[in-house]
Amino acid sequence: MQRGFKTKCENLALQVRSELGLKKTDPLSPQSLAERLGVYLWKPSDIVGLSREALRQLQKDRASWSAVTVLLGGIDAVIYNSSHLRGRQSSDIMHELSHILLGHRPVEMMLFSEDVDIVLREYAPSLEEEANWLAGCLLLPREELLWIRRNGIGDSEACSIYGVNRVLLNFRMNKTGVNLQVKAYR
Repeated sequence: MQRGFKTKCENLALQVRSELGLKKTDPLSPQSLAERLGVYLWKPSDIVGLSREALRQLQKDRASWSAVTVLLGGIDAVIYNSSHLRGRQSSDIMHELSHILLGHRPVEMMLFSEDVDIVLREYAPSLEEEANWLAGCLLLPREELLWIRRNGIGDSEACSIYGVNRVLLNFRMNKTGVNLQVKAYR
């Protein structure tokens, strides 16, 4: 990632919250952001015209995919794996929305289904890393993390409030240095 990218993401996360009328420590739902961006969120079963074979394949391979950004007649949509738990879905959807927010250009586009005019996007590994970082910032900005720790909110409760899983919460707490900062303060 380029120098300053992580700070840019933290600032963008706070800007998005402000534009949505949220406080810095309010949860940001992927659904609210998708609506703001004009992006549709679909489970595989929501895709009208998807062949039974394609639907069966997506439902059969539940563990092998998380979410994907597609272009349907010029409209962005995120298809997400509805069999995953809520926290995982939030991260997956926010990751895909991050590609859109960052204006990422796919390295490859391929036809998702011959029955429906859906084009699947694939991104370079460096862009995937950027989208991962921004997704974490959108769901759990640094200020929010500090608020969680300073107010003694337990990890389980924080995950429930912010619709994330422990993996993301722990990752953000450690990578932002919040755990060390709060520990040193005490």
